[in-house]
Amino acid sequence: MSYGLSNFVKKFLPKRLFYRALLIVAVPIIGLQLIISIVFFDSLWIKTNKGMTRALVGEIKTFMNAYENEEYDKEFLIILFREHLDFNVKYEPEKILPEKDLERWFSPIDRTLRRELKSQLANYWFDTTSYKNLIDLRIKYKEGYFQFLIPKERLTSSSARIFALWITLPAFLLITIAIVFLKNQTRPIINLAKASEKFGRGEDVEDFRPSGALEIRQAGYEFDKMRKRIVRHLNQRSEMLSGISHDLRTPLTRMKLQLAFIKDEDISKKLSDDILEMEKMLNEYLQFSSSSSQEKTETFNLSKLIMSTVKKYEKKEININIPERVYLNGRKNLIQRCMNNLINNSIKYSKNIFISLVKSENGITINVDDDGPGINKNERENVFKPFYKIDKSRGDSKSSVGLGLSIASDIVRSHGGNIKLETSPKNGLRAKIFLPC
Repeated sequence: MSYGLSNFVKKFLPKRLFYRALLIVAVPIIGLQLIISIVFFDSLWIKTNKGMTRALVGEIKTFMNAYENEEYDKEFLIILFREHLDFNVKYEPEKILPEKDLERWFSPIDRTLRRELKSQLANYWFDTTSYKNLIDLRIKYKEGYFQFLIPKERLTSSSARIFALWITLPAFLLITIAIVFLKNQTRPIINLAKASEKFGRGEDVEDFRPSGALEIRQAGYEFDKMRKRIVRHLNQRSEMLSGISHDLRTPLTRMKLQLAFIKDEDISKKLSDDILEMEKMLNEYLQFSSSSSQEKTETFNLSKLIMSTVKKYEKKEININIPERVYLNGRKNLIQRCMNNLINNSIKYSKNIFISLVKSENGITINVDDDGPGINKNERENVFKPFYKIDKSRGDSKSSVGLGLSIASDIVRSHGGNIKLETSPKNGLRAKIFLPC
């Protein structure tokens, strides 16, 4: 029950840290203001309003009792109440009270005035909206009625408006200050998240500087240390593979020269094939180690890149269906290498290749379909592992060391996307790439 309620409440809570923190600050402030306002209006404003209304009704009743007394001069009595009690009184003989009720149930003034009039007088009618600063009150008297025009300040206290102003302004001031401080506190977290995302895509984040509170600053320093260790490790790997390649190319070159002195053509051809295979393996090792190279991110026309890549193959069997202009913010050379690897794989194992590109609100989807034998579902995740081969019977095993799809996967994931293999509509294999815009 509590778990379901918690999930229900979470749906209405903000997702970002800034708004959650603002909610933590703003809710107590607003709640406190509401409690103070309720206590004030209940204990002070409503009671004061009630007392002022009761006094007013008492004065009206006193006037009517004095007016009925024959000993008092009627005109003098009206002047006396107008000068000393701020009443504008007029007697309307042979007129009936209006039937239309203009009382507002939601107005505290109307509710209090109606309650007091009902307890003191039988027939009455009042209007608090027709005049801005006056209340039109009419009391039944004999064949007509008295019309009292009474200032609204006789029923309300000006301290209520002042109190509302003073209780509202500090609340807005505190929330504004909280917004400024929370913005400054959440900015370092956002910068850290952006730097982590950028580093995860393989981009350079040298401009990142830890800032903010002590805990956030410490997390930033630890991230920077981790980033430097990973970069150092990748550089060491690349340098090691480059050194191995350089060291191995020298004896391979000597072996090529020595092959020229071998008279047995059969032995010479076998050794030559082995040397070529070793050179190809070295090239693929270097290509794999440099797949995370620090290339600058740029915005380029992805459609144009794919079309130029396909054009270099000069094969009619490659069919493309892509829009003319689809732009991507990424590393152009790495994306081209990824497409080359996928197309090369399709060329090895199929006759026809179909490349399509679709752009949506979420990102860009590239499909590379072929009509080859495909890959078993159980092996589709394994082929993305470095140096993994399904079997030697699937094509020429010596033409590759199993790094093509690993490099393609590494490139796609470094751009924040993903790649997966599916069954192609052409009964072959589909390589489906998703790249966020």
